[in-house]
Amino acid sequence: MQKQNATDGLMLTIDQVSHLSGVRKSTLRYWEKSFDEFLRPARTLTNRREYSMEDLDIVKTIKRLLDEEHLTSEGVRVRLEKLVHRQSN
Repeated sequence: MQKQNATDGLMLTIDQVSHLSGVRKSTLRYWEKSFDEFLRPARTLTNRREYSMEDLDIVKTIKRLLDEEHLTSEGVRVRLEKLVHRQSN
């Protein structure tokens, strides 16, 4: 039997993701366009963004790669692609 995580299915607003990650809402919107192959929050019927816990992890990873490892946007894309490829194997 598979164990259910308490956060499975939990959706976060852009305000909550901003607060939890320390990333400004305007930056989250920009990253959604810049890293659209990795960061794709769902939309409600009223077109509001809903972020999954996986999306929050991606936001935190992007922030770390930019702030701590000083990668360019292209470098972040390459690193995220490697992470996604590694997880799919």
